[in-house]
Amino acid sequence: MKGFQLHVVVAILAFAFSFASGYDPSPLQDFCVAIDEPKDAVFVNGKFCKNPMDVRAEDFFFSGLNIPGNTDNQVGSNVTAVFVDQLPGLNTLGISLTRIDYAPGGQNPPHTHPRASEILVVLEGTLLVGFVASNQNNNTFFFKTLYPGDVFVFPIGQIHFQFNIGEINAVAFAGLGSQNPGVITIANTVFGSNPPIDPEILARAFQLDIYVVKKLQMLF
Repeated sequence: MKGFQLHVVVAILAFAFSFASGYDPSPLQDFCVAIDEPKDAVFVNGKFCKNPMDVRAEDFFFSGLNIPGNTDNQVGSNVTAVFVDQLPGLNTLGISLTRIDYAPGGQNPPHTHPRASEILVVLEGTLLVGFVASNQNNNTFFFKTLYPGDVFVFPIGQIHFQFNIGEINAVAFAGLGSQNPGVITIANTVFGSNPPIDPEILARAFQLDIYVVKKLQMLF
């Protein structure tokens, strides 16, 4: 990875950490490397901790973000996540990271992160990005065209997206203020729920013909 790109990734991780501690619980020890939950154990808010005597440098290490993701799919993008499940050393630290690859015309479709704000930096290509504020703020749409080196922040819980408007592949990195930010992809959630939401409910909510809703449910 080029020197500029490396410095940018380090910067977004540092920034993510600066606003993360207010949401994920603060750690009560130097580190708490995640392990799989013991069988029949009670659930905890996060992950169980590995015995500190068994912790190794590999628990804080992840490799592979230099590898482009496969964008040959319906939305033309790929998200490579480095969350606590991929990097156990993130447990209790309140940060995570993703690499996002976009084919020309590809998008990271409208979605939300219920547990994290996100800061995104473009490394290659041109992206149209934006988020929609809540009803309280009149559903205002904030958007911007980003070029390499540009940064944009998506506040926690707001519906947001990225769209590659350029003619070449695009690459971005995003820091998130949670070890497990979660993702709710709007179209998949509304029209692809299991079991399905009653089409009459969605037809009225979206002011659509019920047959259009049923067709959308078949797609998702």
